[in-house]
Amino acid sequence: MTTTTLAVLVPLLPFLGAAAGLLLGRTAPGFVRPLAVLPSVTALALAVLVAVRQGGDQAVDAATELTPTGSVPIELALHIDGFAALVAVLVGVVASCVQIYSTGYLRDDPRYPSYAALVSLFTSAMLLVVYSGDLMLLLVGWEIMGICSYFLVGHYWETPEARAASIKAFLVTKLGDIPFLIGLFALATDAGSFRITKVLGAVASGSLDHPTLIALLLLAGVAGKSAQFPLHTWLPDAMAGPTPVSALIHAATMVAAGVYFIARLLPVFAASAAALVVLAVMAAVTMAGSGLAALAQDDIKRVLAYSTIGQLGYMTGALAVGDRGAAVFHLLAHGAFKALLFLAAGVIIHAAGTNSLAAMSRMKDLRARVPDAYWTMTVALLALAAIPPFSGFFSKEAVLGVAEHAATGHAENVPSSAGWIVLVAGLVTALLTAAYAMRLWLLAFRGHGAEAPDHGRQPLAMNAVLWVLAVPSLAFGLTTGLLPDWFDGHDLTPTLTTSMLGTGIALVGGIVTYGAWRHTTAMAARVPLGAVAAHPEGDAALVEAEAIASHAPAYGDVASAPDPSDPGRLLLGPLHRHAAVGFHLDAVYAALFVRPVQAGATLVRFLDREVVDTYVRGAGELPRLLGAAVRRAQTGNVQTYVSALLAGTVVLAVAALLVATGA
Repeated sequence: MTTTTLAVLVPLLPFLGAAAGLLLGRTAPGFVRPLAVLPSVTALALAVLVAVRQGGDQAVDAATELTPTGSVPIELALHIDGFAALVAVLVGVVASCVQIYSTGYLRDDPRYPSYAALVSLFTSAMLLVVYSGDLMLLLVGWEIMGICSYFLVGHYWETPEARAASIKAFLVTKLGDIPFLIGLFALATDAGSFRITKVLGAVASGSLDHPTLIALLLLAGVAGKSAQFPLHTWLPDAMAGPTPVSALIHAATMVAAGVYFIARLLPVFAASAAALVVLAVMAAVTMAGSGLAALAQDDIKRVLAYSTIGQLGYMTGALAVGDRGAAVFHLLAHGAFKALLFLAAGVIIHAAGTNSLAAMSRMKDLRARVPDAYWTMTVALLALAAIPPFSGFFSKEAVLGVAEHAATGHAENVPSSAGWIVLVAGLVTALLTAAYAMRLWLLAFRGHGAEAPDHGRQPLAMNAVLWVLAVPSLAFGLTTGLLPDWFDGHDLTPTLTTSMLGTGIALVGGIVTYGAWRHTTAMAARVPLGAVAAHPEGDAALVEAEAIASHAPAYGDVASAPDPSDPGRLLLGPLHRHAAVGFHLDAVYAALFVRPVQAGATLVRFLDREVVDTYVRGAGELPRLLGAAVRRAQTGNVQTYVSALLAGTVVLAVAALLVATGA
């Protein structure tokens, strides 16, 4: 079987699995789980085979014209280079792990068949984006992912949070997709084709007439899909969906699509120095802002959500300095440890009965309830904090290394200002990342109070997947020197300067956070009764922990109460309350966009009901009144009729006489 045929089967198998799952979900529920897991696993195996055959050598290209358009042709095309081959393997690994994990996580969910089918369709769409050689074909997968995310984020549609989050995710990403679509058409018009290889050829020959405009239009779509500032606000709210969905969206699909798109069309963006500077500023603001916000979140999944936004900022930062090898390398490493973080968080939430870190910090020995999640999440957090020898160290230092290279003026056609922006923001974010990673670990696993609730052993499918993902989280970075062909032949070995600086800053962040936690924990032991959660008797912390453990009605109030041992409050100080709500960006958008639109809708409704409908009602009322008047004239008296007839005749005669005299 040829490589092209295998590549076609990779996205096709999950699509067929999704279709079969939807058709058989109700009539043959016993087939739902095999139809969810087997296509993803098979697609993974085929993606690995495609990557081995491609080998990082010459790209695999194949195309057939879809239909004559009379102008710019649209083709069913494949373009598989080393980046596409590796990213497809990542998508297959994460999707397979999510499907296996979901068989245990959602084993009692009546809507599991539709959920599994949507996850398969989501996977198929992302694989289509990865392998696509035509921009219109890529757009199809791009939009299908948006639709799938709407349904998956809103899986728990009974809750208002899930409904609001799904709508917000759909609208914000669509807001970015409008200029993205315009940019695609402008790019195809300048290049004369939607085919990616021809577009890159046009860029190389200098045939693009409007590179800056096209790049900025495309960046709007990327910012929406990859949750970059200022269109990132949908991603933390998307945590209202099931935890496996969060792992899939954050690790290998949806948000990764935007970064991958820039990597694939990097020469288009590199053709404009202004676009690179804009991309660097966007990455810097995203990195630093999300790091501060993550340090103030109480929901464990929202911490990880802001972490994803920040790590995507590293990737776009690498692209801003013209190096897609470092960006894709961090994309691959991040996909492994971020999927592990979310799936481990799902196990912890299942055991603790809450998403709240404040509640977990009041549970003693929670780590003993979830030993698999404890050890694997520790590995993933070390990778996230870029501590050697974990994978995140190698990939993050690769980004800092290329930023240093650009900042010192050694990168061709890349403004040194872009390099400095990315380098400084990357180092600041390394400090913040280590701080919130340490904070999460301390609050989740080093709590004090009553015994953690015992909800029983988690299903084997959930725990086994954690160890599978722990392997690349620990060891993937060690393959840096083994895969140069897949990364354009670039040496991604960390440089000595950035390695020492980045690692030192990360260690400082972790140590300072640990010291702040020790201080706040000691202070919390002396907190007056009722200072944390008002209660008439007993120690406040003990009462809270007992409420959590027993799932008493006061649980929600207690769990959401401020945790005096939270080091994030001490580290951020007065900035904490602003960071906790994402620096009020949602309020800004509500004031600038939501409320004006709602006011406009209210005005239109008023005009429709009170003005337009008034004319419509008047048009019906006038004949009714005339009819009523005529009806009153119908008395049935012959003498009245004859008198009216004679009067009318006299009036007409007088009128005719006057007219004739005047003439």
